[in-house]
Amino acid sequence: MIDTDFELLDISLYTEEPDRRVVPLRGLDAPDTPEIPEGAVVSVGLTFRLGREIEGLAFEDSRHHEGLVLATVRTVLGGFRAGGPYEVRLQPERLPVGRVHRGVYELIGRFTDGDGRELGVARHRIRVVPQPAAYKRRAVTTAPGPAQRLSGAPGGSLAW
Repeated sequence: MIDTDFELLDISLYTEEPDRRVVPLRGLDAPDTPEIPEGAVVSVGLTFRLGREIEGLAFEDSRHHEGLVLATVRTVLGGFRAGGPYEVRLQPERLPVGRVHRGVYELIGRFTDGDGRELGVARHRIRVVPQPAAYKRRAVTTAPGPAQRLSGAPGGSLAW
């Protein structure tokens, strides 16, 4: 049974690299699937309102790709008084890179209270697409390779 004292107002992905933007997640029945480039640094943003005080509010994020459960991460958000809206941003993470990681992912977010009672469930899809060419060029030119001399090495230059 879903608790009526919990209302999810918004769930979005915040990208930090290669560009800063907010990607609202609209649910499985949305007409379009948001696209995020592989290797992007993203964090999940949650906005919710509570009709009662909840101790030990937790968000469990389950990720599915091509029918397989890739990971399930449970984050305890803490205790909240009745009211809101409350906004919580989860830790940023980098999406994987490579052809095998591209495609549509189903994301299932489940909210529970400290007693393990389910308060709400949100289901979304995102599509991981190839990195933009400009981002690939920038990553290659800024990351030192094994054949490059480290700054400060004997005979090396300290100039950037």
